[in-house]
Amino acid sequence: MDTQLLSGARLAVLRSRMDGIARKMSNAVLRAGRSGVLNRAKDLSCAIVTPGCDLLSAADSLPIHVLSGPDLMSRVMHDFHPVLKAGDAFLHNSPYHGCSHAADHTILVPVIDETGVHRFTVMVKAHQADIGDSAPTTYFAGARDVYEEGALIFPAVKVQEDYVTNEDIVRMCRARIRVPDQWYGDFLAMIGAARTGEKEILSLGAELGWDMLEAFSQQWIDYGRRRVEAAIALLPAGEASGRSTHDPMPGTPPEGVTITASVRIDPAARRITVDLRDNIDVLPCGLNVSEACARTAALIGVFNGLGADIPKNAGSLSRVDVLIRENSVAGGGQHPVSFSVATTNIADRIVAAVQIAMGALCPAAGVAEVGAVNPPHKGVVSGKDPVTGHAFINQLFLGSTGGPGSARSDAWLTYSHAGNGGLCFVDSIEMAELHHPIRVSARRLLIDSEGAGKFCGAPSLEVELGPKGGEIEIAYISDGVVNPAQGSQSGGAGGAAGQAKRERNGSLSPLPPIGRLVLQDGEAVLSVGAGGGGFGAPHARDAECVARDVRDRRISPARAASIYGVAVDSQGHLDRAGTAKFRTLGGVKS
Repeated sequence: MDTQLLSGARLAVLRSRMDGIARKMSNAVLRAGRSGVLNRAKDLSCAIVTPGCDLLSAADSLPIHVLSGPDLMSRVMHDFHPVLKAGDAFLHNSPYHGCSHAADHTILVPVIDETGVHRFTVMVKAHQADIGDSAPTTYFAGARDVYEEGALIFPAVKVQEDYVTNEDIVRMCRARIRVPDQWYGDFLAMIGAARTGEKEILSLGAELGWDMLEAFSQQWIDYGRRRVEAAIALLPAGEASGRSTHDPMPGTPPEGVTITASVRIDPAARRITVDLRDNIDVLPCGLNVSEACARTAALIGVFNGLGADIPKNAGSLSRVDVLIRENSVAGGGQHPVSFSVATTNIADRIVAAVQIAMGALCPAAGVAEVGAVNPPHKGVVSGKDPVTGHAFINQLFLGSTGGPGSARSDAWLTYSHAGNGGLCFVDSIEMAELHHPIRVSARRLLIDSEGAGKFCGAPSLEVELGPKGGEIEIAYISDGVVNPAQGSQSGGAGGAAGQAKRERNGSLSPLPPIGRLVLQDGEAVLSVGAGGGGFGAPHARDAECVARDVRDRRISPARAASIYGVAVDSQGHLDRAGTAKFRTLGGVKS
């Protein structure tokens, strides 16, 4: 049968219908999930994949979860289970088989029509509060390999057949995972979300016909390819390299881990190549980046410079080649290498290196570096509630700024980190205190910590928290203490991260960048999240914007004068004559 050519209007409507299904799945997990990392922070993603394993829709999903991964995991599902049937569901979290890292439990459900034909696959990915690691964390940077990491690994394991759950698998998880009822609630939410997606697609197929949906899939993916080709054709030809360095930690070289990305733009071929092969070998720790995350991080760095209006589907993604070397820290590791922290720390440095290279080739597509993660106020908190006696564990999302300045605008304040793109929520202090025996005594932006530039990076965020009536443990891995976010095109670096323990007497003791911090009642941790890099020379920033920043207490009058060459009066309003003098002289001494 000839494929029906769809009008632009119909293509847009069907895109909206498919995206609506992905959003409906996400909302099901958000509303039904048991753990705070899902029902408050929304660390989850849902996608729809074609039977040929091409990404079709991933509306409102975290970039690090979906640009590469749904395709890889779907292929593994086909390889391990060649005969797919209605009622099947597969649990997948293996970073050796296309998942991001072990903490991202994923449910894959093939959508099978009434004739037994596989039409689509729906994917629900949700970061877990706990996965059975040998330490109470889902970011086990100190794990020398997957055995020390300790997580249960499920490489596309059939968890439902004929819509009936395999309770053996559930018992395995409940026996290994801390706070098993919480995990089981999240598991049920994921299954329910996937079945919601399955039901909605079957209903859409019955309404419109499978031929129509197949035509849409082909043409929507082709539209994505044509859109990105048009964007690449406008870029200058050339090749450049970018570098970003992760702080030194146990298991890394003494100088840290420098990530190098070479980017080649070929506008004639309408193709971009990102070469990650010039990086060190895998490390004896959990910082290694999985293949899915390395590919995704490179894609994030490219697409951040191409503009937000290009569809993210298999067509657009196909015009970017990502080269990975076997046994490399940047995507080349194999079992039993640990990928526990694959979604954040070094993956974020891959994004930064690509963005820096893109900016060198085409400043108009430039983006500064995003602030690094994960300080204690974004760590995994665990313990026993002194009131109820119940165990608890959850990842905190008490705030991250980190947003980078770009060629187009100031930073997005709550960007969180490079792989997140601002899509996770920030924990309400009241809700965090309600659900866990903690008290948050401060959460504030730090003045004069922004990445200075024509377009500013986000300032650093300081949070202070401690236990309420008992003992808590916080596992964290804080990058950006030694190597803050770089600016681009003469922009300044963002504020550095940091952490210290506040003793009962009020004194502060510095903490290492990685740790399992035990706090007793009366003690606290002072945690600083990194700011984002600035873009462009600070003296090129609009003077009225600088004055507004002073009034908002983002920057001090002294910094306005010394870094931006802007004078303000006692009320923070622009002094035009003083500003003209400062900028003529190139600023003043601070």
